Amino acid sequence: MKIEIEMGSVSAPGGAGGPAMLDIEELLATRLLVQGNSGSGKSHLLRRLLEQSAPHVQQVIVDPEGEFSGLAERFGHVVVDADRSVAELGTIAGRVRQHRVSAVLNLESLDAERQMRAAAVFLNALFDAERDHWYPMLVVVDEAQLFAPAVSGDVAEEVRKLSLGAMTNLMCRGRKRGLAGIIATQRLAKLAKNVAAEASNFLMGRTFLDIDMARAADLLGLDRRQAETFRELQRGHFVALGPAISRRPLPIKVGPVETQMRAAAPKLTPLPEQPSEEARELILAPVPAAPARAAAERRPSVPPPLSTNQILEQVVRNRPAAPAEEEPVVPWAEREALFRRIAYEMMLEPQAHFRPEPGLYQDFLARCRLEKLPGALPLADFRLQLSIARAGLDPAAVDAEAWQAAIDVARRVPSDLQAVFLILAAAALQGAACPSNMELAHRCGSHSAGRAKSQIRHLERAGFVVTRADMRGNRIAAIPDLGWETALGDPNAPAAPAAVAEDDIIAAE
Repeated sequence: MKIEIEMGSVSAPGGAGGPAMLDIEELLATRLLVQGNSGSGKSHLLRRLLEQSAPHVQQVIVDPEGEFSGLAERFGHVVVDADRSVAELGTIAGRVRQHRVSAVLNLESLDAERQMRAAAVFLNALFDAERDHWYPMLVVVDEAQLFAPAVSGDVAEEVRKLSLGAMTNLMCRGRKRGLAGIIATQRLAKLAKNVAAEASNFLMGRTFLDIDMARAADLLGLDRRQAETFRELQRGHFVALGPAISRRPLPIKVGPVETQMRAAAPKLTPLPEQPSEEARELILAPVPAAPARAAAERRPSVPPPLSTNQILEQVVRNRPAAPAEEEPVVPWAEREALFRRIAYEMMLEPQAHFRPEPGLYQDFLARCRLEKLPGALPLADFRLQLSIARAGLDPAAVDAEAWQAAIDVARRVPSDLQAVFLILAAAALQGAACPSNMELAHRCGSHSAGRAKSQIRHLERAGFVVTRADMRGNRIAAIPDLGWETALGDPNAPAAPAAVAEDDIIAAE
């Protein structure tokens, strides 16, 4: 069944126009955008639409100025004061949909940011209602540019996104849920385009700014010359277009309304007749001083009794500290000798060369505590002690002075090359054969002979080691800073049995 309401009359030349009708069924499917500057009759138009359609369809009005509360007395709308919690607003909106009661969301008492948040919560609750409650409803949002701004303003970004999302849901996805958005704005340029673009019906009132006229003319399909007519529209006159009103731009004059807005603009009234001297005395009369407030009697405050935990804390805090035990002072040379012995003994254990460095470090610290060594060795210093231990020299059986000279040179070697350097230096100190690439790799915890060969090349480039080979390919490694060199050794020989990892032996079997 087609339901039409009369919005007013067609403004035909000579005043012979007929009634301007609006199809409610079509409006529910296509939505409406109203635009007009302040004083153009925009609120009057919305009131006419709401009064005429109230007997036919449920309505919800988002009212930022408290102008539509008068609908309650005449048409039974429930006025909802928005100064409530989020949970209360959501619950009330759900009940509005469930019981099909028309309502006015009065935002008058809130500031701009709270208005946006309250409107978003209410609209989202209408949108998220259960499917059984998806009844047809006109949702009118006055001053829509406040709730769907084109650009961010002075409100928090989180609130702006929340409000804009609720308005977008209303205009873009509300139709399937029975929600027909009717949005009114003073300026199209301030309204988010994705919200305005979803309306198929338009009522354009008086506007003066070129950018607003251009957007209005673009929506109505008018050219630039015709857009100038928006400046000449009188109060209450609009240009209508859309499937619910007219298939071509149609000038209409909005008809009268039954209810009155509570916040109507004040009318001009005659000024009171009063002699200027009396007016001066009335305005500039002495301002009475505010009565002084009696000083409040201060009572001595009694501190609350201490809890059990506070009493225990005081006892512990006031207890005399026990004399600290002085750690024995151990000379650094003696401590370093103990560090080297502990690291050497660690490397004698099976699989020690292949254990991860963090595990070796924790084992080293535990052994130091067992030996009651004062102070922990930092990780960087432990790496040097580990490289010394990988060389395989017994600290108790080596020439300490000569070996210390090799360690002093090793301190100048990059940390990742120290182990290889000290293994070669140990072989040169003992006059032993130059270790093979595989033996160097195993002692450094690796299975890659190529990596050991590459480390030797880096040592040669830095001048810490010089290698040469005989006709058979055997290698000699010399240490220039110490004047030492190893005996001939096959660089491709397998690793010594002591350095071969247990898993390599299993694999060979």
